[in-house]
Amino acid sequence: MLFWLPTQLLLVAVTFHPQLVNAWFRVACTTPLVQERIDPIVSPGASPSNHVHTVHGANRFAANSTYDTLRTSSCTNCLVAQDLSNYWFPKLYFQDPKTKLFEPVPNGGLLVYYQNRGNGDVSNGGPGLKAFPAGLKMISGNPLRRSRKYTPGEGSQAELAERAVEWECLRYTNSSTAGYNSVDTTNGFPNTDCEGGLNSRIHMPACWDGVNLDSSDHVSHTAYLSGLDNGDCPSTHPVPFMKLLYEVTWNVHTLIDKWDPSKDAWPFVYATGDPTGYSWHADFQNGWDTNALQSAIDKCNNPNDPTGTGITEACSFLTVGNATLADQCKLSPQVDETIDGQLEKLPGCNPLQSGPQDATLQSAAKCLNPTAPPAANYGHGKFDTVEQQALAVGLGLLLGSMLLSL
Repeated sequence: MLFWLPTQLLLVAVTFHPQLVNAWFRVACTTPLVQERIDPIVSPGASPSNHVHTVHGANRFAANSTYDTLRTSSCTNCLVAQDLSNYWFPKLYFQDPKTKLFEPVPNGGLLVYYQNRGNGDVSNGGPGLKAFPAGLKMISGNPLRRSRKYTPGEGSQAELAERAVEWECLRYTNSSTAGYNSVDTTNGFPNTDCEGGLNSRIHMPACWDGVNLDSSDHVSHTAYLSGLDNGDCPSTHPVPFMKLLYEVTWNVHTLIDKWDPSKDAWPFVYATGDPTGYSWHADFQNGWDTNALQSAIDKCNNPNDPTGTGITEACSFLTVGNATLADQCKLSPQVDETIDGQLEKLPGCNPLQSGPQDATLQSAAKCLNPTAPPAANYGHGKFDTVEQQALAVGLGLLLGSMLLSL
């Protein structure tokens, strides 16, 4: 089950992105598939990669995973059976101001919003949104970034990439009110307790060059909409996709007894060695059933979803699975090192680099702390196929209704 989810999480996402146009839905992912230093996009075939990622999705995730191998997965910890993709992002750590030791911060799982944005849809006069092609890989954000470099609203692809990174400090308005307000995080991480959690969001590119499934910088083959959350695809990238929005809420409040916001600097850092927040980034490796995704795009419109909140069950082409079974879909770490507990150094010996200049990339092979993990296990003993997982929809439907009631 989801470890922790603030009651206003869905409301924040919906109200922050008010333009709801035609088909859109959510892919909810439970506790992580695995957390480790593996990155099949930036460091294909390498073990370890530079920093720890929290990974969700299909259980054939590996340093050399491909679309074809992902499609042979026996389970996924995300709740749409037709989606055997992988989604990953850097792990968040807390550094104790007194002991200087690092420890992981819990989160409530991952929500991926599949959004119909911009002018690409046929209903908006565009060519029509396309399903992700087999083999597509995408990245948003920069793990080395430590400050903003562009004027907000400038509109270049580089500025849009900076704007794609978002945070929200969810706070109780006062001690007697359950409502939330936010802290301005346009200048990086906040420096206050976020009682409702630190909500990290990132927009993925929604435009493709129509040719390349990846590129040498893992960015150039894709592009952002001209307005990030709306607008047009550039002429160089004419193929429009559903826009993905990742949302993760970190329960930073569980560590409030270890730091004093009135005295201490913000003690939370990404696994990249980033105390600023600007290195927030996310990766996507496509594993979708292409026909199912295209059918969902073309035929599952808002009239089937009277609430306008992206009810996945409203689309007959998508099968919502069982949350309890999805939570049992795990992958044993492929890198032999300690990433949890209290650590003297971040995995990979990534030092804290606060900028404002970009960080210096560290050697990926440094700082292995042996733990002798068990051999990789691609199953979980409860069911053999994603189809069996999808048939057990009772708890999955319950989770869906819970999310909608938040």
